[in-house]
Amino acid sequence: MTTEQEEQVLRRVERARRRKARVREERVTLAHGAGGKATQTLVEAVFLEAFDNPLLARLEDQAVFCAGGARLALTTDSYVVAPLFFPGGDIGDLAVNGTVNDLAMAGARPLHLSAGFILEEGFPVADLVRIAGSMARAATAAGVRIVTGDTKVVERGKADGVYVNTSGIGVVEHGLTLGAGQARPGDAVLVSGPVGDHGTTVMLARGELGIESGLVSDTAPLASLVAVLLEACGEGVRCLRDATRGGLATVLNEIARASDVAVVLEEAAVPVRDEVRGAAELLGIDPLYVACEGRMAVVVDGACADAALAALRGHPLGAGAAAVGRVVADPASLVLVNTGFGGTRILDLLIGDPLPRIC
Repeated sequence: MTTEQEEQVLRRVERARRRKARVREERVTLAHGAGGKATQTLVEAVFLEAFDNPLLARLEDQAVFCAGGARLALTTDSYVVAPLFFPGGDIGDLAVNGTVNDLAMAGARPLHLSAGFILEEGFPVADLVRIAGSMARAATAAGVRIVTGDTKVVERGKADGVYVNTSGIGVVEHGLTLGAGQARPGDAVLVSGPVGDHGTTVMLARGELGIESGLVSDTAPLASLVAVLLEACGEGVRCLRDATRGGLATVLNEIARASDVAVVLEEAAVPVRDEVRGAAELLGIDPLYVACEGRMAVVVDGACADAALAALRGHPLGAGAAAVGRVVADPASLVLVNTGFGGTRILDLLIGDPLPRIC
């Protein structure tokens, strides 16, 4: 990224902020970790305020920088999912795939990961072995290696069995600048498959809804899917975001805000499985806010939309890809949804914490 491009991104970020963020609560709440408005405020008011620098100011899921002539991407994430094991995955492969995907959203080729474990006294060794094996298999499937790590043990009752922190580094082998601040009027918005599978699977696995379903988590490494997309569309790709905490709704709001544009979503075009829709209705939530762990939102030049969609659908992880919306100039920083009833509503950032720990 050139100095001029960096300045353009930072100007967009500053315009989008409009006013200084401030945490009004005196203590941290669960809502601060839900991925919505409270999370955004906490990040901007506390962490960005303390650590502010040009790389962090973009508020992407990774930092892209140059070192020794190479263009690198660096990311970190922590995983506190409950339950630890769920249909289609567990906290181990979730940690690997989530970290790989954060690198892939910058168009990076993931290389190496670190893994840190916070273990509660009394945690079954057999479960730890199971988690480590899952991480090893996921790393092999994603083409990365876990090359360093750390382990801490805390007293019984001071943690929830095990928490996992992973960091990842990858190499960016192209000259593209991908990010939430790159969307432009006329761009198309795509998703790589049905949304909400992971979050719904975890909710059902907790057993609190009393619903039996064959639904499984969509956790998967997306780097190979991103590579196919970049090969097909190149400079036509503006932004990639994996729709994790806060779901597709949060991702689109971040894009609209960072780019100072509006995103118009066609509700009927968004692929949502019946099981996901049914569980969301029971809980009184919108499936657009439910997390994915193997799906991404894609913003591309409108002229490249057909090629991008074909590239995604030609890959096993993008077989259910769909065009779901478009980018327009106004009303800036908002996401609008054209509903199936012929109306239009505003899709805002998530408020509160209606979901269990899902990542």
